[in-house]
Amino acid sequence: MAGSVPPSTSCWPGFGVAARTSPYDLNFIRSAIMTSFLLVFLGGGIGASARHGVNVAVLRAIGPGFPWATLIVNVSGSLLMGLLAGYLAFRTGTGLSQQARLFLATGVLGGYTTFSAFSLDTALLVERGATGQALLYVLGSVVLSILGLFAGLWLVRALT
Repeated sequence: MAGSVPPSTSCWPGFGVAARTSPYDLNFIRSAIMTSFLLVFLGGGIGASARHGVNVAVLRAIGPGFPWATLIVNVSGSLLMGLLAGYLAFRTGTGLSQQARLFLATGVLGGYTTFSAFSLDTALLVERGATGQALLYVLGSVVLSILGLFAGLWLVRALT
């Protein structure tokens, strides 16, 4: 048919949908957005469940004296994010779709630990040569997050 778009062409890279519709087709856009949210939701549930499993296992094995479980989750999550990011960056033709990346990186690893995303963001800044920004990001994230937690505790105590 004259003027038709080949089925292998995708108007939204990573969604694997042939370009049969206009890139401004609202139903297509809504469907793509809902799919991405569903993938992150499902992956997040798996990751959060895995984190809970590590917390329970470490608490039973070692006890509550030190936050070993959080340390283990943060380090293992960062290792897994490094493996995934390295695989995606250095292996051409992996065939891993945008949906799989959303499910694994944002969903599973994000539910397991946001520290993996924090570590990846820091590494990307360092690799771009933005060492000062990376240092600012690390210090700002840690210090402001801890201050935010104390501010939340203070607010609850002040209001109750």
